[in-house]
Amino acid sequence: MSEENRHIIHGQDLPGFHSLLGYRQASWEENEAVIELELRPGHLNLGGVIHGGVLTSLLDIAMAQAGTYCPYPGRMRKAITLSLTTTFTGQCSEGVIRVTGRKRAGGSRIFNSTGEVHDDQGNLLAIAEATFRIRSGSEKPEGVPIGMA
Repeated sequence: MSEENRHIIHGQDLPGFHSLLGYRQASWEENEAVIELELRPGHLNLGGVIHGGVLTSLLDIAMAQAGTYCPYPGRMRKAITLSLTTTFTGQCSEGVIRVTGRKRAGGSRIFNSTGEVHDDQGNLLAIAEATFRIRSGSEKPEGVPIGMA
């Protein structure tokens, strides 16, 4: 993905909080999503390392994406997080982190995903698991038009 597409998913600018985080979509396919974030001072806590809230937010996004892939241009699928557990295993304060979400199981409305965050040296920073509910209209692979509530 080129630098000019850093904050774009499927031709759309990242909205709200997603834009504030400033990640880029590295890959997204059925059952797996990968996002990357180049750390900036605003991502760090008072101790000078990446804030746990940033890690958890990125894990939430990647794990939800893992269960909501939509191959149709101009359309998307949406999910709501029902539960999320994060375990922090490392620290970093610079470089690029890579967040991978994988769908593990699920039915027509509820699915489970796991996630991992690694720094650019391959060190594990956090792991997570979550349960999501597919939003109405997003049950089918074609999802809903982008921008539709």
